[in-house]
Amino acid sequence: MSGSLDLGYARVDLDREARQGLPEIVYGPGKQVAEIAGIVTGLLAGNTGPVLVTRVEPDVAAAVIERVPAGVYDRDARLLVWRPAPRLGHTVAVVTAGTADGPVAAEAAAVASALGLRTALIRDVGVAGLHRLLAAAEEIRSADSVIVVAGMEGALASVVGGLVETPVIAVPTSTGYGAALDGVTALLAMLTSCAAGLTVVNIDSGFGAALAAYRLTRTVARRTPGSAGGAAAGPATETEVRG
Repeated sequence: MSGSLDLGYARVDLDREARQGLPEIVYGPGKQVAEIAGIVTGLLAGNTGPVLVTRVEPDVAAAVIERVPAGVYDRDARLLVWRPAPRLGHTVAVVTAGTADGPVAAEAAAVASALGLRTALIRDVGVAGLHRLLAAAEEIRSADSVIVVAGMEGALASVVGGLVETPVIAVPTSTGYGAALDGVTALLAMLTSCAAGLTVVNIDSGFGAALAAYRLTRTVARRTPGSAGGAAAGPATETEVRG
């Protein structure tokens, strides 16, 4: 089929970069080292943009990098990256309710950074201590979009949604005791938020939230003449941490 690479175990979509602005992103779990390496090699050869593999454990990441050099591994985010994108002139704030939401937030921040967004990680500002959120409110408002990562009752997304004018992307996490239902309670709360206009992604999907922020940013950059959304100097690889 035109635009795809048939590896036998995978049909790699080489047209996705032309359609969506990014190469296909690889979901790591369930794939063998040789399979991940083969897919990554095909994507690097058939595209010009960043190549990412998500949810990769450290031993698998090390073995893949041996086969496909120049990959960079983020252990906290469990993310492998080749060719991180040049900076887009936009910042996404990644805001967590609690420290336990950290792994999901790390994935969101690392994926967003690899795709060229500036990221500010603001930790542990959940609604149980509302003063913590209010102290960070101006920094959150200054971002071009906000990713809110929260488990338990998921209330942080509604509160942030009522404080800022920028797009808010809510990520329910599986953090919480029994009635949290592994994130279902937070998911339903975010979907029924009284803060109109929230975008809600799947449970624990920091990746999905980062892609939503990227799509918003890319659309603005593409439609704004002279926008800072064009490529700037150097890849975006660092995350600024607050909290």
